[in-house]
This record gives sequence, structure tokens and C-alpha cells, in this order.
Amino acid sequence: MDPLKLLAHPVRLRVIHALRGGRVLTAGRLSERVGDVSKATLYRHLDLLTEAGVLEIAEERRVRGAVERHYRLRGERAGIDSAQAAELTKDDHRVGFAAATAALQAEFAAYLERQDSDPAADLVGYRQHAVWLSREELETLISALRAAILPALENEASEQRSQYLLSPILFPIEQS
Repeated sequence: MDPLKLLAHPVRLRVIHALRGGRVLTAGRLSERVGDVSKATLYRHLDLLTEAGVLEIAEERRVRGAVERHYRLRGERAGIDSAQAAELTKDDHRVGFAAATAALQAEFAAYLERQDSDPAADLVGYRQHAVWLSREELETLISALRAAILPALENEASEQRSQYLLSPILFPIEQS
């Protein structure tokens, strides 16, 4: 399956988000994370992601006569690389952006539905800033953002850490 079509689906994006950071989860735990999706639909998406090599089965256990699978991302590789991105059409980008924003909305809605959610205490942010940048300033900004984000991607799950979803979006809003 085409990588964009595979990854440009809100449910599959939510599964990928749930497994980021080295998490290993059963279909049951994933179902809790994406609670508004039927189990049959979730299993269909898990099968697609596994067949495409985005997910792998970390472990299988027998539980009351059934096989329980534990899923993880294969090498944290879920995404489209820069070579693939260069070949996307404008319509491909439109589809990918729509899926990514739909997944973002679904993740935020799921967060708000949690009993313990507290946007102020959790420092939730969704600000937008329109900035004027030359090409050189844009490249400097992107490098600085990468330098700030990359070390955090190496953090492993622990009792002292909560997982956050960071979704930088950048595109020009006016012609030069």
C-alpha cells in the first residue's frame, strides 16, 4: 500500500501516536487509547500497519485460550521520509494534512474526555504565530526547533514523565 494512504488515516495515526516512545501495547490497551473506534476496526488497522512493516509484534501470549499480541513500532520508523515527501503531489499533501489534523483533533478530544485532564495545569498550548522570515531565517528557525525537539525524542518512559504530543506545523500564508 502507498505509504501516504497507509499513514494518512486518523485511526492509524492515533495508533502510531499511542506506540511512540518505545511503547509496547496489546490491542486491548490500544483500544482504550482510541476508545471511539470499534475493536473490529482497530484490528483491521493493526493488521494493515503490521503487514506494511510499520508495526511489529513484540510478543505473543496465550490468555484464556486466545493469543494476545503486543505491538510496537518497528524502529520508530512510522512516517514518510524526505525522498517520499518530495514526490508527493499537492493533493497528496492535502490528504496527509487532513488526516494529521483529524488525528490531532481526535487525540485532543480523547485528552479532554479523561477524568483527570486539566489543560491549565498540564500547560496545554495551541497558539499560532504569523512570522515574517527570509529563507535563511526560516532555515535557522527550523534548525533551532529540531535542536530543541530531538533530545526530548530520546527520553524513555518513566514514572516521572508524561507523554505529550508536539505537532509543529509550518507553511507560508502569503506570497513573497
